[in-house]
Amino acid sequence: MTLQPIADALQRVTAVLRRRPEAGWHEDGPATARWAGSTRVVVHHANGTQVPTDMPSELGGTGGLVTPGWLFRAGLASCATTSIVLVAAAEGIELTSLEVKATSWSDSRGLLGIPDADDKPVHAGPGEVQLSVRVQAEGVSHERLRSLVQAAVDRSPIPRALQSATPLALRIDTA
Repeated sequence: MTLQPIADALQRVTAVLRRRPEAGWHEDGPATARWAGSTRVVVHHANGTQVPTDMPSELGGTGGLVTPGWLFRAGLASCATTSIVLVAAAEGIELTSLEVKATSWSDSRGLLGIPDADDKPVHAGPGEVQLSVRVQAEGVSHERLRSLVQAAVDRSPIPRALQSATPLALRIDTA
C-alpha cells in the first residue's frame, strides 16, 4: 500500500504552515458525552459518529460495550499509529505492516474513592501505560525503523499529552 498520497498532502500542508504558522493552531473537535442511563454513555462527534461505552458488570454496567478506559487506550494506540504512518510517508518509507498495542494497569479503588491501607488516595488514572509497536518495511534497517517510531511517538499528540500531563480545565454548569 503506497503512502505517496499522504506524503504529497504532508508536503502541501508543511509548505502552508511554514509560510503561515498561525494556520496550524486550531480547536480540536469536541467529544460530547451524554449519559444514557445506568453506566452507559454515548459519545457524539459533530459528524454524527456515536460511540457507546459502558462499565464492566462488577461496576454496575452490562460489560457488553467498550469502557472509557479502553477508548483512552484506543485513542493512544490509534494516534501513535497515525503518527508513525505520517513520518514514514514523509521519509519515503513504504511500511509493509504496522501494529500498535496500548496497555495499562488500573486500580479500581481510585475510581471508587477507596483509600489504600495508609488511608491515602489511590490514583484513579491508568498506570504502567505502555505502547508496543510492531513495524516492518522491506529494505529498511531495524535501527532506522526504531528511530522512525521514536520520532513519530515523540510528536504524536495523544502520547505527548500523556507524557507531559496536559492540564485539564474543568468547567461546571449546574443548569
